[in-house]
Amino acid sequence: MNEIQTIQNKLEQAFKLLESRFLEREELIRLLLLGLMSNENVLLIGPPGTAKSQLARAVSQLCGGGQWYDYLLTRFTTPDELFGPVSLQQLKQDQYVRKTNGYLPSADFAFLDEIFKANSAILNALLSILNERIFFNGREKENVPLVFLMAASNELPEENEQLTALYDRFLIRYEVGFLKQMSSYERMFQLPNEPLPALISTKDVLTVRQAAELVTIPESLIYMVYQLKTEMETKEFVLSDRRWRKIGHVWKTSAALNGRMAVNVWDTVYTPHMLWDFPEDLTVIQEMFQKRFQDALKQESERELPLSTYDQTAKRWLDMEDELHSFQFKKEVGAKLSKDAQEQTKERLEECRTELEETAKQLRGKLVQWQQREKDLPGYIRNQNFLLMHTDQYAVKYTHLRIQGERILQTIQGLYRTLFDREIPGIQYDYTL
Repeated sequence: MNEIQTIQNKLEQAFKLLESRFLEREELIRLLLLGLMSNENVLLIGPPGTAKSQLARAVSQLCGGGQWYDYLLTRFTTPDELFGPVSLQQLKQDQYVRKTNGYLPSADFAFLDEIFKANSAILNALLSILNERIFFNGREKENVPLVFLMAASNELPEENEQLTALYDRFLIRYEVGFLKQMSSYERMFQLPNEPLPALISTKDVLTVRQAAELVTIPESLIYMVYQLKTEMETKEFVLSDRRWRKIGHVWKTSAALNGRMAVNVWDTVYTPHMLWDFPEDLTVIQEMFQKRFQDALKQESERELPLSTYDQTAKRWLDMEDELHSFQFKKEVGAKLSKDAQEQTKERLEECRTELEETAKQLRGKLVQWQQREKDLPGYIRNQNFLLMHTDQYAVKYTHLRIQGERILQTIQGLYRTLFDREIPGIQYDYTL
């Protein structure tokens, strides 16, 4: 078992442990750990009492603890409270240096509540910590050991250029609500509360981050990003170039976690949570994303089920159906045709017959293989990306591709029947599945 497989196993254990404590948070838990591995900050929007800070602390415990820092910001929070007091000893030497030990610049894991209450005196220092993991301490630049930062807010920032810059530093955003299911309330009073084991080491996180740097994004998915960006902009959803680049990096991290050297379409599933600025826009953005996702899935599946090639063959001969059928009819009624026209049309008919038979046989074979895969599509999809949940819900996307293939096969069979007045030999296919 290689390092990545070991990390996969650890993450799966982490999912189970967190899900046993944080009910109805399955998707969020996966996003948090994906953010951890991607070195991306996560922002939770939601009312008090939805376990936001507990989730952050639990992730810290699963990662061996490290130095933990959390703080509730207000409009009156001072830089000293967040970054440490100014050193009086250094000040005597005309050096403005903070004693950062025990404060945010020395933390491995951090949780900042009501992040958008930060005032302008704090903002600039926060921006460099969040983005570059650097704290400007006097004249010196200090590298911040921050492995993961999660923030929360009961509300979104008002129109403010500085707060917009802060908001942009949080790639992964998630709206958290109260529990909804009766079964959750039945379990809520019996949740485990013992400390979580240290499953994931800092070395594991570094291993994944290094592996992600070597992953490539295929041109088809870059095109998907561009199409999505263009469509979003027509509806006035605008993202910074920094966020698009970071989205690509999260995809690469997902691929690395799945032991692949290239991103595939299943690494993009959680993208909608990186696109919205207002929670109410998520539904519209998800609809736009799903269209692009289905197109990308179809294109990626072309290697195994090349529907576009089969469709082009069918359309090519459909365009000539009237001409070829007319020749067959004239031949049957004894109409006179020039020798050249007869020879030319006979050759075309023979080419059509051969190509339709070969295409139908190939397509039928591919569809039969596809049906075999559909017997365990959830398992197949999970093998593509173990971070996904409810994989049975995605199986319908593959079924949709098979149905498209079946329509093409029916078109080819119908055309062949029309032109040659018989069925294609050796092509029996069960359309009832």
